[in-house]
Amino acid sequence: MSICDEVREHCAQIAATARSVTIDIAKLEALQAAPQATLDPAIHHLDGGPEETARFMLTLDAINFGSGWFPTLRKRPGRSGYATIALGLRERFAREGPWSNEQLRALDSATLAATLGQPPDHELMALYAQALRALGRWLGARSVLEAIEHASGSAALLAFQLAAGMALFDDRGFYKRAQIVPSDLALAGVASFEDLDALTIFADNLVPHVLRCDGVLVYDERLGAHIDAGRMLRPGPQEREIRACAVHACELLSARVGVPARVLDNWLWNRGQEPAYKARPRHRCRCVYY
Repeated sequence: MSICDEVREHCAQIAATARSVTIDIAKLEALQAAPQATLDPAIHHLDGGPEETARFMLTLDAINFGSGWFPTLRKRPGRSGYATIALGLRERFAREGPWSNEQLRALDSATLAATLGQPPDHELMALYAQALRALGRWLGARSVLEAIEHASGSAALLAFQLAAGMALFDDRGFYKRAQIVPSDLALAGVASFEDLDALTIFADNLVPHVLRCDGVLVYDERLGAHIDAGRMLRPGPQEREIRACAVHACELLSARVGVPARVLDNWLWNRGQEPAYKARPRHRCRCVYY
């Protein structure tokens, strides 16, 4: 069983027994197509050579988490938490080049905070530094392209290798960040994978939010009120039900419309940038997986 099939099976099992979240099958048909996924060159470093671009994407994806802390970040004007972090990293690459593997292994939170324009004592900076030190150890003496080649053209295998090699990627049952790496590398044009369409959606807090706003996911009264009040959701059964039901709903929709789940993820994520979706609170959970 591939890591992607493991996610599908895990999420289907949770959805079948969920107590706080249900899927309204009738609302699944309402999803509309969106433009093809691209990476925004304004916040992503895409104008280096293949190794530098791949290193940027892998470095960014190593710290592509922390949405539970995003309201506390110093955001760039008009930018989201993710865009703020990506832009700070892009500016570092343009100004000084990428961190080497050795430099990654020695990164501290103060250095990273200065790079990203954040307070040095922010909890997320320590977690980001931990993630990048782990990335440096995982790479060892390899270039990023050499590490990618080790997956033999399989997105699922690369996701497995990332999750097996770095604890902060080891999001059991979901593997959101491990799966998004090959997708981002493919979008950046620095890698190709034979099984890219085997990826599931990248279960975070925005895609379930869009599905909830569209009526596909229905939360029980207590959970819905908790989220609508902007209160933090602790890791646990309810948070896992939200993510699992989002994955399973998109698998059902994927089978109906013949569109890969990873493409549906992009459609939903883009829809979530619209003001109507941003105006309603989404669930926030402080964890290292999204």
